[in-house]
Amino acid sequence: MTYYLGIDTSAYTTSLAIVDQKTGLQWEARKVLDVPAGERGLAQSEAFFQHVQNLPHLVEKVPAHLWEELAGIGVSTAPRPVEGSYMPVFTAGYCVASSLATGLRLPLYPTSHQEGHLAAGIVSGELTENRFLAIHLSGGTTELLEVEKEEPGEIQIKLLGGTTDLHAGQFVDRIGVRLGLSFPAGKELERLAQGADAGAVSLLPSSVKGFEVSFSGVESAAQRLIDRHTPPAQVARAVEGCIARTITKLLQAGIEKTGIKHCLIVGGVASNLFIRSELTRRLGHKAQLYWAEPEWSRDQAIGVALLTSQGLNRQQTKKNRE
Repeated sequence: MTYYLGIDTSAYTTSLAIVDQKTGLQWEARKVLDVPAGERGLAQSEAFFQHVQNLPHLVEKVPAHLWEELAGIGVSTAPRPVEGSYMPVFTAGYCVASSLATGLRLPLYPTSHQEGHLAAGIVSGELTENRFLAIHLSGGTTELLEVEKEEPGEIQIKLLGGTTDLHAGQFVDRIGVRLGLSFPAGKELERLAQGADAGAVSLLPSSVKGFEVSFSGVESAAQRLIDRHTPPAQVARAVEGCIARTITKLLQAGIEKTGIKHCLIVGGVASNLFIRSELTRRLGHKAQLYWAEPEWSRDQAIGVALLTSQGLNRQQTKKNRE
């Protein structure tokens, strides 16, 4: 059996994963970066430092037998596959991946964090369409994308729209921290919202104009709910409801413009089960929705490893034909 290692060092998670040539997950490990209580994030320098500390420990955990059959190493080198997309944290993963590839004399396959999310969603969501819409919904990205799979390991992405200010994950985290939850707040906010009543879902408006969405105004409205001593569970559910309605409107705009009805939803916020159920309820009769497995939605290296397996196998097949 041949294996492929993927490495991803996003804003808040250090992650390694290994898949086989059939894109089956063999092993993975990740470490969420430590954020001090009450804080709403980390400076890039601190995040980079933690990645540098975490990577050797994760590399040590790789089972010995997988190293023996490793055929390639992939790494996310940027947030998105566009010119100028850059965050210092991805340099930490690249340095380790490049060093391992050189030392083991293995090919290095660079990709992006966003492409990794899409690849994980395509495989775990069992999406077979070559052309589809995608929503990337996380702390660092809220975008509507038109996606085309041209060749194995290669994904072409066209940006259609997205947020003009806060990202959905930032909205969740800011309100979550204000409610006393730890950062990142997604999991705890989802649990908290389970205690809300049915009416809480519509306590906040949504702000969508064509292909542009905004969360800054509704974040202020959520802060006012807290100031008025609205029960925390009600506020948490209101945040989920706002995000679900916002993404519904954004996807509807994309469907109307492109005619594409196959829609993949990825990113950490997309792991929220209430948001999933609301989007399915609102859009299920208009579109076919696909989701990454919840643990494959959050930041992880699985998609990077999948792209590495697909891309390097494609390159080898091409060489063999030549």
